Amino acid sequence: MKRNFRRSSEKPQQEYAVIGLGRFGSSLAITLENNGCRVLGIDKDRELVQHMSDQISQVVGLNAADTAALAAIDITSFDTVIVAIGTDFENNLLTTAALKELGVKNIICKAINDRQRTILLKVGADRVLLPEIEAGEHLARELLTPHLRSHLPLDSGHSIVEIQAPAAVIGKTLSEAEIRNVFGLTVLMVRSGEQQVVAPPANTRIRPGDLLIMLGSNEDLDHFVNLPQ
Repeated sequence: MKRNFRRSSEKPQQEYAVIGLGRFGSSLAITLENNGCRVLGIDKDRELVQHMSDQISQVVGLNAADTAALAAIDITSFDTVIVAIGTDFENNLLTTAALKELGVKNIICKAINDRQRTILLKVGADRVLLPEIEAGEHLARELLTPHLRSHLPLDSGHSIVEIQAPAAVIGKTLSEAEIRNVFGLTVLMVRSGEQQVVAPPANTRIRPGDLLIMLGSNEDLDHFVNLPQ
């Protein structure tokens, strides 16, 4: 049974609205929900709304391109709104413009090509995802650099990666390896077997098999990732 949308008086730590409950949007909403977030799902398809009503916190059926309808559900109270509309680009565009007009702080959109991405950024999107292109690029990175465990793009120029420590830094402390000075990278965490050190101190020694989670520019990360293993 479809839930009525009501905002609680006590705001949870993380809240998201996901507009468009197709395969991408529903998967995103359920994953956020399963990780402790409060999620509002929005779609104009009543069958999708009905299907999702037992899987996420709240769900509502409406046309998200309608500014008045969005205002009526207090959409601006969500710090982040994800527009996951895939096939109907006009509706995607109108929805993004409506969210911008209402003053939503952070708008993340889905697009299928660079042209759509450019247009969405111009009308107010803060970030535009290209899931199919990014999935292909990620697979290529895995095939070319099998020691690269994961890659999280932050913006067009920076990422967080998890990589098996290369031979050049094995046996050295972070200070001795000079990862920041030489490569311009920040080590966020060192994983050694079952142990992990967050914000590791400079005297943390890197051992064979350790995983390094690092933040930096894509260019600097590429240099480090391609060091011999």
